[in-house]
Amino acid sequence: MRIAILGTRGIPARYGGFETFAEELAWRLVERGHTVTVYCRDREPIGMYRGAHRQYLPTLRHKYTDTIAHTALSTVHLLAHRCDVALYCNGANAIFTWLPRLFGMPVALNVDGLERKRKKWNAIAKKWYHLSEWLSTFCPTRIVTDAKEIERYYRDSYTAPSTFIPYGADLGTIPWQPMLGLTPHEYFLYVTRFEPENNPLLVRQSFEQLQTSMKLALIGDAPYADVYKAQVKDTADPRIVIPGAIFGEGYRILQSNCFAYVHATEVGGTHPALIEAMGRGALILYLDTAENCEVAGGVGIPFQHDTLTATMAKVLAMSDAERAALRAASIERVQRRYSWKVVTDQYEALFQELCPARG
Repeated sequence: MRIAILGTRGIPARYGGFETFAEELAWRLVERGHTVTVYCRDREPIGMYRGAHRQYLPTLRHKYTDTIAHTALSTVHLLAHRCDVALYCNGANAIFTWLPRLFGMPVALNVDGLERKRKKWNAIAKKWYHLSEWLSTFCPTRIVTDAKEIERYYRDSYTAPSTFIPYGADLGTIPWQPMLGLTPHEYFLYVTRFEPENNPLLVRQSFEQLQTSMKLALIGDAPYADVYKAQVKDTADPRIVIPGAIFGEGYRILQSNCFAYVHATEVGGTHPALIEAMGRGALILYLDTAENCEVAGGVGIPFQHDTLTATMAKVLAMSDAERAALRAASIERVQRRYSWKVVTDQYEALFQELCPARG
């Protein structure tokens, strides 16, 4: 099949979950004999990346226009360069998904989480996301949800069925290499975009109250969030390392060799960084939300906003055997529920269902 992926910043992944998803899914589909085009906002050397075609198109670089403007241009380009099936990412792009269908191309839309709950959006943007939820129920051929909680939300709120397909993650640890002045298994790790709903400030302030010689590595960045990022970085604690965003091998090394991984996001569906840390065998501390519990329940340790310091102290006091058991359980859970092979199988089956003549 000829498959197009729209709505992300593109590949290689250098931003967030949707970009990682696009990269990991694209090259695996290529390996299975499909032709995949990923629409990109960042100008890389035009051509192939891990077997997938990259189609660069410009955008309007602003928090409120970046995604919509680029997906609009991508949709126009797609109409002139047909594919067999299109996968749109981000529920905000729902308004465009009827156009390829008008031209005979089936469309799947991965709606992600309830983005309108993020504090970074103004009232107009939140209304747009709320409207997009409704548009998602009839504009695309099929809704894809990445968490059972989001699947339930669309069913209960809009009587809209969806196809549940989670994100995937790789398994296994990466050997340590010197990084950021850290010592392997002697640091807590936090990785995500520095936005209020992801709570990097909460993690930093909670760690500052912890009596330990271990360090905290806060890894992340965010466009259009300079004021909040400055608040996160405003610390005099020498144990805290805040180097910015790290991708690729460095990211995998940090996850593989941390003492514990702190996951503090409270908006969204399945967060790729969480299952990736689980797949690397990290000891997981997670903010107790329905979506996070769906992923890490039973293999991680939950915390509330006001209990993170105590939870960190709790895992420091645990025995090596107790921590090892949780790490092993995390790997087993990812292998069973979140392997990229299973995820690719499910998307391939969905695409074949949407365009059976090509499938």
